[in-house]
Amino acid sequence: MSNGESHSLLLVHGRGFKPSQEAWLDLSLQSMRAGIVRDYPDCVSAFDVLDKYHAYYGDLTNTLLQECGGQYDEQIDIGDRQNVLAELRKIDVRKRFGIRQYDRLPGKSALPEFVVDIGAPLLGAFGLTMPILKAMAKDFAAYLQNELEYAEQVRCRVRDRIIELFEKGDRILLISHGTGSAIVYDVLWQLSHQREYKSRFEGNKVDTWVTLGSPLGDRNIRKYLYGAKEKLAARFPNNVISWQNVSAEDDFTCHDNTLADDFKKMMDHHVVSAVHDYQVFNLAVRYGKSNPHSSIGYYIHPRVAKIISDWIGVEPT
Repeated sequence: MSNGESHSLLLVHGRGFKPSQEAWLDLSLQSMRAGIVRDYPDCVSAFDVLDKYHAYYGDLTNTLLQECGGQYDEQIDIGDRQNVLAELRKIDVRKRFGIRQYDRLPGKSALPEFVVDIGAPLLGAFGLTMPILKAMAKDFAAYLQNELEYAEQVRCRVRDRIIELFEKGDRILLISHGTGSAIVYDVLWQLSHQREYKSRFEGNKVDTWVTLGSPLGDRNIRKYLYGAKEKLAARFPNNVISWQNVSAEDDFTCHDNTLADDFKKMMDHHVVSAVHDYQVFNLAVRYGKSNPHSSIGYYIHPRVAKIISDWIGVEPT
C-alpha cells in the first residue's frame, strides 16, 4: 500500500437467508484471508490492517422470507458454512482449484445452469421472468419490483456505506456476491445520476468492483436495473474504474457468465476503464452437495485472492 492512502474493503452479500451480520462478516473475512494466506503470504499483514466494512441487509431479507413462509435455522447454517470453510482450507495448493477436483464433488450437476441458459430467453420473451423469480427467489423478485419498501431499505444500507467511504476519500475495493451485485449497480447508478447525489459525489469513484456469481449478464434482469431506459452513457454508473467479474462453472445465478460483452458500451463511453471476466471452479460443498454459488467458495478461490492482493499492491518477496 502507498503511504498516506487509506484502503477500504467493502463487502455486500446476496439473496437468501443470512446468519447474523457478525457471523456472516467473520466467515467471509476468514475465507478471504485463508486464500491470501495460501497464495500470497507476504500480503497477509497488509490485508489484516485494511479498513473493512460491510453493507448487511440480511435481517431485512430474513424477515421478508419468513413472512413468505420460509424456515431458517441459523445454527445449522453457520455450522455448515464453517464446515465448508474447514474443508476448503485443506486445499493448500492453488492449482488444485481446477476441473479435476470439481468433477469429484458430490452432487455436481450442470443441469440447473443448462436449464436456465435455455429457459431464460424464452421466459423473457413470454414475460415469465418475474413469475419464475417470485417462485424461486422471492427476495430478489421483491427487490427488482420495488415491493414493500424492501428494495429502498436494502439500497439505503448499501448506499450509506458507499457514501461513507466516498466522504472519507478512501481507495475502495468493493466485493459483491450474487444478486447483491444488482443492488450495488443500482446504488452506483443513483450516486452517478440522481440529482440529490450527483453533485456531491461526481468526483468519487470505486477503485475496483468485484462481482462474484453475478446475474447481471441476464438481459431480462438488466431490464429492471436503474438507468435501463436511459440513452448513451446515462444508462450506466460512471463511478467505477475497474470491474472484475468472477463466475463459477454450473453457478446458475450467473448462467450468462460474461459481463464484458454486455457492458462494452461502458468502455465505449469511457465510464469504466475495464471489465474483466474470469471463469472458475467453486469447490464448496454445502449440506453434502456441490454448491457452485457458495460465497465462501468464491471468497477463498485463488482468483479472488489474486484480485485482492493485486489491489493491495504488496509485491511478493
